[in-house]
Amino acid sequence: MPFYHRFAKTLRACRLLLALLTIAAGVLPQHALAAAKPASSAGSIAIYLEDTPLPTDVNPYIIPKANITMVPLRVISEGLGADVQWLPSTRSVIIQRSDTLLNLQSGQNVALVNGQKVKLDESVQLVAGRAMVPLRFVGESLGLTVIWDQTSKSINLYDTGNGTGVGTGTGSGAGNGTGNGTGTGSGAGNGTGNGTGNGTGAGTGTGTGTGTGNGTGTGTGTNANSLRGAWISTVYNLDWPSVQSAGNEAKQKAEFTQLLDELQRMGLNAVFVQVRPAGDALYPSTIAPWSKVLTGQQGKAPTYDPLAFMVDETHKRGMAFHAWFNPFRASVDAKTDGLAPSHVILQHPDWIVYSGGKPYLNPGIPEARQQIIDTIMEVVSGYDIDGVHLDDYFYPSSGDFPDSLAYIANNPFNLSLGDWRRGNINAFISDLGESIHALKPSVRFGVSPFGVWRNKAVDPTGSDTLAGVTDYDNMYADVRIWIRQHWVDYVAPQIYWSFVNSAAPYGKLVDWWANEVKGTGVDLYIGHSPYKLGTAEAGWQSSSEIINQLKYGKTNTEVDGDIFFSAKDLRGNPLGIMDALRAYYVTGG
Repeated sequence: MPFYHRFAKTLRACRLLLALLTIAAGVLPQHALAAAKPASSAGSIAIYLEDTPLPTDVNPYIIPKANITMVPLRVISEGLGADVQWLPSTRSVIIQRSDTLLNLQSGQNVALVNGQKVKLDESVQLVAGRAMVPLRFVGESLGLTVIWDQTSKSINLYDTGNGTGVGTGTGSGAGNGTGNGTGTGSGAGNGTGNGTGNGTGAGTGTGTGTGTGNGTGTGTGTNANSLRGAWISTVYNLDWPSVQSAGNEAKQKAEFTQLLDELQRMGLNAVFVQVRPAGDALYPSTIAPWSKVLTGQQGKAPTYDPLAFMVDETHKRGMAFHAWFNPFRASVDAKTDGLAPSHVILQHPDWIVYSGGKPYLNPGIPEARQQIIDTIMEVVSGYDIDGVHLDDYFYPSSGDFPDSLAYIANNPFNLSLGDWRRGNINAFISDLGESIHALKPSVRFGVSPFGVWRNKAVDPTGSDTLAGVTDYDNMYADVRIWIRQHWVDYVAPQIYWSFVNSAAPYGKLVDWWANEVKGTGVDLYIGHSPYKLGTAEAGWQSSSEIINQLKYGKTNTEVDGDIFFSAKDLRGNPLGIMDALRAYYVTGG
């Protein structure tokens, strides 16, 4: 019996551990859009963390040849809360934040990240007696998104939290929901899906199917049954709508239809759109306020129903629409002055826990869990969506989470703290899936967890990895139980590492997850990270890394599709990924 699809990114606040694991294993998602900043004085660069200016005692500067921004260590220590040491004898810098340890040495073109070598274009430089370090490398290694605003000459750092996460598509397409064969050249002659979709692919392929979606297509790039999706992040106006379109219905509609057309030309047949990014909504809700990303002001209604429009336009193209929810993120920061009166932080402050300066709905309070379910069910009831998708925004992956009062009040079986927290998330997943399928059995329910359930060193049944963060031990998300109990219809683990990553190799993780779903009836979609293309991390110097990952999935019968984080990182075409995907999916090249 199908379950809704739970994914909501795309990273959770204070994902340092996750970032570390990411950096040693390279997994943090890049998603945030720079807010408008006042222009910096001529020749200077302003740096902001979550819209707060960071102090600098030496002006940051750009190395033109490498296009790298260098900043003084004070920014790293005081601004980012990291421990730093300057070792004059070796002219090296040691930076530590949470479980991430960086070592950079002047004159060396490599850095050590938790003992792993990472190539650098620029390392430590000395200016006026001050050590300067490359901001993007250090910031992203510590779990932050780094965005340059050319207009104001400012750098904006965001701890967006859904990065490793990112993306979780729900199975649709000819096999399970809205038919594939969207004119993207899905495998000719063997589209055996049984979905109810309306495969519209043009061409001469036969693509036989047992349902109504025939999915005829001309290409040979991929099986007609596979889901091929992209996460569309709305938080910080990352993928849609643009900041410039605030309150402009026509512009927002034009932007979304153009986005769909570009994704479809690449061969994609599904979108996972973030409709509840920060305790708010991109649809009229009786529970949550209108999202700020639509009009620039939370609680201010747009002149149309964005969700109804998006679902309709997606289905017109024969593509599947999955509504992506961030489950327990209450807001993106601790500020309350911009919140609408109906926001949950103001309505139920006793439900809120602050961790790493970010507000979370406390999973240990049954009423808080139920309100999230009620919010999601508004969408299930009111819209013709193909799936409900959750990301990995459960408990934060690192830092203190002060929930002792709820632990005492809601722990009748006297469970350990870890087991109690996992029990809270299990209850949420089970209850939500049951609610979805009781109302609309055809709606698929899925989750996009972090890519590592547990390390083999901790649990012999875990993956042969060295991740610094895991679902079970840090997010308290026991995805294995969800699969075995069939509480979800699919899982879309965020496997955001390359084949050559030493801590979390792509191939090993795909094999582990494939073995987990084998024989369960739960589909497996792989979350990919095109945002890493062109970065210094090992393995991401060519778009062939993504294509080889797709090909590897086709060798495993348990892999049912792929989802990419995020749309903007495909549309930006780093290292020609748009062309590579089109060649693979559409033309079979």
